Amino acid sequence: MSNTETRPVEMLCGEPIPESDDSARPAVEVLTARDVPLGGVRAMRVRRTLPQRARSLIGAWCFADHYGPEDVSGTDGMFIPPHPHAGLQTVSWLFSGELEHRDSLGTHALVRPGELNIMTGGHGICHSEVSTPEVRTLHGVQLWVGLPHAHREAPRDFQHYAPPTTELGGATARVFLGELAGARSPVRTFTPLLGAEIGVEPHAQVTLDVDPRFEHGVLVDTGAVTMAGTGLARTDLGYLGVGAAELTLANPTDESARLILLGGPPFGEQIVMWWNFVARSHEEIVAFRDAWQHETDRFGSIDGFEGTPRRLPAPALPNSRLKPRAAPPPPR
Repeated sequence: MSNTETRPVEMLCGEPIPESDDSARPAVEVLTARDVPLGGVRAMRVRRTLPQRARSLIGAWCFADHYGPEDVSGTDGMFIPPHPHAGLQTVSWLFSGELEHRDSLGTHALVRPGELNIMTGGHGICHSEVSTPEVRTLHGVQLWVGLPHAHREAPRDFQHYAPPTTELGGATARVFLGELAGARSPVRTFTPLLGAEIGVEPHAQVTLDVDPRFEHGVLVDTGAVTMAGTGLARTDLGYLGVGAAELTLANPTDESARLILLGGPPFGEQIVMWWNFVARSHEEIVAFRDAWQHETDRFGSIDGFEGTPRRLPAPALPNSRLKPRAAPPPPR
């Protein structure tokens, strides 16, 4: 998925955490989403919870869009022409609907509910995503993972994985990245990561053993839950800093709840994000944009895509250079 904002904000992420007295801070930080249009006038909208000023990273997870359920019959649905990525991995996860994916590695695949598609575009890749004609409802998340410095020139790659359902007693889990509750994903990543879909039955509670070196985020898709005792409503993203060896999720309502659990150790590197790129400097962002605009072989090309425009043009660069912004200290 592309960041289709016409004036994307350039962000410096991963600043050193300043010393401060955070004794009054809550254990869980609650982040709310902002609506972003995904294309033209009739296009669907997504809810973006990462990045934002309050919290730009959870481990290496640097971008989170949450969309639907939306009736796309009679609309353009999701139609994202070829667009570039560099310095990151894209993670596609659907709850309902179907998307057609094409990329410059030569991949032609369908994104279906409960199946992970993860694409690596370190040095550069381009892809398109279009909802298939039969789709009436689209519902899912699109996530990005920043690549560490040692692997930020990683070659193009695409992996697919359909994780089994793990029963947790009042809850279920599908672990698409990393390891949780005895389930392990075979998908390769460049930093330790956790990604899982969790379902919690009405009035049920589950306590999960988690890595205390990880930060964790809970994005609520349906229903409402508490994360470590803090209430989260639908579309909220709850953030919990490092140090917890257990994570308790509870559903206090009469309806089932579903959420996405993300985790990873603090990234530890400063990155610059703009449009569809994760870089280390303003100059590198400029170079990525120029390569895409001039159609160099850095990002390659896609066979079989039919639509207009044939590729997304890059937005205009900001008029000024990025000014560092300090990240808040993590809740304790």
